[in-house]
Amino acid sequence: MTAAIPLADVAETWVRDFERMTGQTLACVDGAALLGERAMHSGFRIPGQVSAGGGCRIFNTQTGGVALNLARPDDWTLLPALFETCTEYQYVAAVTASMVMQDVDDLVARGRMLGLAIAAANGIPDVAPSCTLIAPAVSAPGRRVPRVLDLSALWAGPLAAHLLWLTGAEVTKVESRTRPDAMRHGDPEFFALLNQGKANVALDLTVAADRDALLALIARSDIVIEAARPRALAHLGIDANDVVRGHPGLTWITITGHGAQGDAANWVGFGDDCAMAAGLGAALHDTAGRPGFVGDAIADPLTGIRAAGVAWQAWASGRGGRYGLAMTGVVAEAMAIARRSGDLDASLFAWAAAKGMPFPTVQSRPIGPVAELGADTRTALAELVPC
Repeated sequence: MTAAIPLADVAETWVRDFERMTGQTLACVDGAALLGERAMHSGFRIPGQVSAGGGCRIFNTQTGGVALNLARPDDWTLLPALFETCTEYQYVAAVTASMVMQDVDDLVARGRMLGLAIAAANGIPDVAPSCTLIAPAVSAPGRRVPRVLDLSALWAGPLAAHLLWLTGAEVTKVESRTRPDAMRHGDPEFFALLNQGKANVALDLTVAADRDALLALIARSDIVIEAARPRALAHLGIDANDVVRGHPGLTWITITGHGAQGDAANWVGFGDDCAMAAGLGAALHDTAGRPGFVGDAIADPLTGIRAAGVAWQAWASGRGGRYGLAMTGVVAEAMAIARRSGDLDASLFAWAAAKGMPFPTVQSRPIGPVAELGADTRTALAELVPC
């Protein structure tokens, strides 16, 4: 029998907590499904030193292992600067050879400065808190049904918005006309699962009128979910803290890899490398004696579930505020919960023993209609025009 995904029990607890706080029954939603549904539908196998999706790998350096995510084509162009060489890299074998004489701490520091998603694969993790109140808001009573603006892409943020949609929230997803959510075409079935039922607005944020439209959409929202680094928002002329302080009751969720403040706010992080940075790979090595990845980009679904709960609580209480969710911190929090219950070591040992087997079968969830890119732009922007 295929091993269960470690931390699925924690995910299940968070899902049921979310269900209780919203008063809604979430049919066909459970922790194991949210952690494993992409892997099951994609036919992934339980990974070793290459992540389930294939984008992240553990490499050996002179001083330990390092997890480097090379899922984006542009990542490869940064490798000469990472290794401080003029060599161009096209193949994994060349990357492996260059890693051998590197120091892991120097490599991680340089990689993060360059904008690579990179993390030490062992050693003592240094992670941000899972959830931080960045800026309080002035309290205000909320509407009966929250309006959610999903400015995020890929997995964690869209999942948080999706869970809110399942409770009856009105959700609008905003995408760039020129650079839409990469999941839309990269994994259309999974994109549909996470974004079904959401209205879709497409904007070109290099255009002043579209930036004004975005600000107007934010102003009429109860919950905003975004996963941009600080300089991306600043480039758009948006100070999220000021926006929150100026809109009573507004709840703003910022999802990052390593925290929303300080230097770490600018570090790139994805699900697999963030789980490694949180110490999950090291825990697997300590328990089972082999390095490897746990789950499928597990920091993403865990953070999506956690973010949905934070967003709902802040909105329902009327207090609002801007909250930072760090994927590394969420994984570390989930690990601590699993350790207290005594489940972590046994689940990691079983996971390591199942290397190469198919991911566990989880409950399939229905997929409803998905809006085309920009399908609701005209309607949404018309509603912003004063009568």
